[in-house]
Amino acid sequence: MTLDEIQAKLEAGVQDSTVTMQGDGCNCSTVVVSNVFEGMSLLARQKMVLAVVRENIDSGELHALTIKARTPEEMA
Repeated sequence: MTLDEIQAKLEAGVQDSTVTMQGDGCNCSTVVVSNVFEGMSLLARQKMVLAVVRENIDSGELHALTIKARTPEEMA
């Protein structure tokens, strides 16, 4: 799975998000920025993002994903 594929999947799966990726196809990190995270705990945010790629992780297509999920205000 390429970084572009992961990015596209996350952008489609997390409402109104901007996603940046680093790393390689099986071990990568992402920063997901969306207003949908407003009022959510860090754990709830990570669970939401992981749910989008869960089948890819379960299949071994994506080995590891480090997640930073932020609101636009937290990025300012």
